[in-house]
Amino acid sequence: MKSICVYCGSNAGNKPVYAERAAAFGTRIANENLALVYGGGNVGLMGIVADAALEAGGEVVGVIPNQLVEWEVAHRGLTRLETVANMHERKARMFDLSDSFVALPGGFGTLDEMFEMLTWRQLGLGDKPCAFFDVDGFYQPLAAMMDRMVAERFLHADQRADLWHGDDIDALFSWLRAYEPAQASKWMDEKRRKELR
Repeated sequence: MKSICVYCGSNAGNKPVYAERAAAFGTRIANENLALVYGGGNVGLMGIVADAALEAGGEVVGVIPNQLVEWEVAHRGLTRLETVANMHERKARMFDLSDSFVALPGGFGTLDEMFEMLTWRQLGLGDKPCAFFDVDGFYQPLAAMMDRMVAERFLHADQRADLWHGDDIDALFSWLRAYEPAQASKWMDEKRRKELR
């Protein structure tokens, strides 16, 4: 593993712990000699995690759509800033640059980006680890929702277990480095699916 893609809010949230943990995470990425790949912004948790990694001597690569550059939120002090045409290109480029994906607290964009990576993995378009760094229980309701998806047979239990969720940075990095992708089928009833083909 050479790089971690971090998805997180362009706002900082209403609790100081979000900023504190984002900074700690950025510092840890640099201290692990990994590159940080992220959305290229200088605002919110995005700016905090990038600044922390930079201050710790890390490599930071931002990928930002032209529209957001025009809104003047692009971080101009990165190791490298790549501009792309739109959000679809941004997600594809971040996938290409990254060996793993971690979501810190955020909003619609954070969930959109992480769930697209989970979907690609589920469909066999990638086998890179995905994790939710659960600061102050932020992702507890989402974890419960994913457990319900399993219980209601919309999600394979092995694929749910293949997603890390927790608040321990040491445990997260250990899991990322030891990751072996699950081999579960997307389909709950593979035999029935083949019969219907």
